[in-house]
Amino acid sequence: MRAFFLSRSHSFRNAFSGWWFVIRSQRNAWIHGLATVLVIILGIWLGLSTIEWSIIVLAITLVWLTEFLNTALEATVDLASPQEHRLAKVGKDVSAAAVLISALSSIVIGLLILGPPLLDKLKLLFAQ
Repeated sequence: MRAFFLSRSHSFRNAFSGWWFVIRSQRNAWIHGLATVLVIILGIWLGLSTIEWSIIVLAITLVWLTEFLNTALEATVDLASPQEHRLAKVGKDVSAAAVLISALSSIVIGLLILGPPLLDKLKLLFAQ
């Protein structure tokens, strides 16, 4: 049993090391982080429903997941092909496009869910 918990401990340590690498080395991760915090604060202020939170959390997770996979793919491609290669560039570009698609879709989801209640709240605030 001790070996099981020790191996789980190492697995979590490795996962957090990867997480820290992404935060430390990827500028876009800071943008995702800021957006995540702002959306969470806005969602709390607007009093989102459980279903709305579920969709927002899935959208946030999708962006982070694609950013992490993009970083992993870039590192792997750099290891496998340290010299410039057309196919290495294609792999990196397609992976970056996946992050872009997830970020854009998350923006649309955020506007659809947060937009109407935000407009209602702002109308109330500025009507006084």
